[in-house]
Parts: sequence; structure tokens; C-alpha cells
Amino acid sequence: MEKVKIGIVGLGRLGKRHAFNLANVVPKANLRAVCSLNEAELQWAKNELEIPQLFLSFEDMLAHADIDAVWIASSSAFHASQAKAALEHGFHVFVEKPMGLTLKECAEIEHAVQNHNDQVFLVGFVRRFDPSYRYAKELVATGAIGTPFLVRSQTCDLDEYAEFQLEFVKTGGGIFLDMNVHDIDLARWFIGSEIKEIYAKGASYVHPEFAKLGDADNTVCLATFENGAMAILSASRTAFHGHDTHTEIVGSKGILKIGMTPRRNRVEVFDSMGVHSDCIRDFYERFEEAFIAEAREFVESILEGRKPEIIARDGTAATRIAMAMTESFKKGKVVYM
Repeated sequence: MEKVKIGIVGLGRLGKRHAFNLANVVPKANLRAVCSLNEAELQWAKNELEIPQLFLSFEDMLAHADIDAVWIASSSAFHASQAKAALEHGFHVFVEKPMGLTLKECAEIEHAVQNHNDQVFLVGFVRRFDPSYRYAKELVATGAIGTPFLVRSQTCDLDEYAEFQLEFVKTGGGIFLDMNVHDIDLARWFIGSEIKEIYAKGASYVHPEFAKLGDADNTVCLATFENGAMAILSASRTAFHGHDTHTEIVGSKGILKIGMTPRRNRVEVFDSMGVHSDCIRDFYERFEEAFIAEAREFVESILEGRKPEIIARDGTAATRIAMAMTESFKKGKVVYM
């Protein structure tokens, strides 16, 4: 096999980015099929990417597409069922986060992965593929900051996306499953232990409509790990300056800070308003390089017959912790894992 033939399901805001990368940027990927319930999205794939096989039904794509792997970028509510079906049809599978919205879904995925051990399975925790985060991980591994005992990590989206997110909350699992899963995964990755205790707080400070749906527009969580380390994880739907994702790892001998200021570039403007610079607008702009590296890892793992670093258990852990954060937020109490 010289190239991996891939079929993608989901051509929304992120799905189109994935499709473009697989069709044009990842050398050993061959995007052969696309699936969407939206005819206009299928026409986009046909006209812009010249994809030969178009499907309105995911089941039809699994049954009839000439592919080796399935890339799942559909709505969160479909991730688990589609991943399980693709594995059972004998395909390698990439699935966007969250891997599942319930522990039952996650358990079914883990079982399916175990039963199809010769197939590659990768969960889309894209920040692990960002060069800055990977370098920070190397520094932690070599003891550059001693023993890490605290991770502070946040995910903040532009306020202008709040209206879109209101609709997504109804099926996406809420702010913790949608936004904090990345911070959860990073905290586990850097600390090297499992979270045992969660206390989450939050409210709808800017958009009361989220509260009506049982969700929030700003949250914070204090987590304790089995090894005694801590994490402070926050999320916001109301950033007015830009997409603001950053992480801080505190160790016994030093501190690492990643992306603390969301600058678009290194240009600073000095004018009558003072000193300022442009900010990154969305998550894809911030992690564009990481999304490409993630796709390459999936494809190269298939071609080289090896397993990726991220496994199904990581997807389950992120969902379990995000669910505990949601429970703590709604009940106003500490949740023990």
C-alpha cells in the first residue's frame, strides 16, 4: 500500500478542514469518499476537492466505498456509533473528540478496538501534535522542570461563536465534553497520573441562554490526581480578543508556559492606542500545523503497521473526567472518580 484510501463523514466547520488536508496536504493520504447529510456539502467536496465517491448515508459509504480507513468528523452524538461500525467493517478509524458522550459508548469502542487489534484507531486529541506542546512534553520527560505537580490549562472561544454553540450544546454534551476534553487530556499527559477528585464551578455570565440548557458560558475546575498533583482547567465561550488556548505546567524545579498570549504573529503595532498585536481568531488557526501532523500520524501508522501513542483508553478517560466535571458543576459538590 503506497497511499491510504480514506472516506470522511462530516463536512461541517472542522470536517471541511480535515477533508482539505487529507485531499491536498497529507502526501500519503488519498481521500476517496465523503459522506454528509447535506447535499451542498457533498457538492463542495466534488467541486473543490474532486472527490469521486459521494454518499448521503454512512452505512452506504461503509458498504460500497473503495477505502481503507474512515475519518469521523461528524457531530459528537454520532462519534461512538460510527467508530464502532467502521471498526466492525474492517476499517482503520480516526475519530474526533469526544470519543463518546457516555461511558457505555466508550466501553463499546474499547471493546471493538480490542476485537480488531490489527486496525489502527486514533482519537483526535490534536494538541498533542502541536510542536510547542510536544516540546514541552519532551522537557517534562527529561526532568527540565523537576516533578510536575500543577497544570493550568484553558480553552477560550470567541464570543461571536456563542450563538452557534447554543445549538450544539443540545447534542454535544455541554461545555466540559466539548471544550475541556483537550485540557483534560493534556493534564493527564503532562502529569502522568489519573484524576481522582473533581470540583467544578461555572455559570452563564454573558449568555443566559446557556443556563436554560443546563450549561454555562464560563467554567473552572480543580482536579486532584492519584499521585497528589493538581490541575486547574477552565473554559470560556466569551473571549472578545480571540481564541485563547494556553497551558502552564509547574514543576519542582521550574515552570513551562505554552501560548500564553494568542498572537497571530510577531508583529506589534505602536500607535496612538498604545502597543497591540492581532490575535488568533479560532482553534483551527491556532492548531493548523497540529491538525496536519495528526493526519500524517494516522496515515503513517497504517502504512507502517504500528499503533499511535493515543489509544482508546485516553478517549474513555477524557469522557469520564468531563462527565464528572459536568456532575460536579450541576450538583455543586466534589465528585470522586
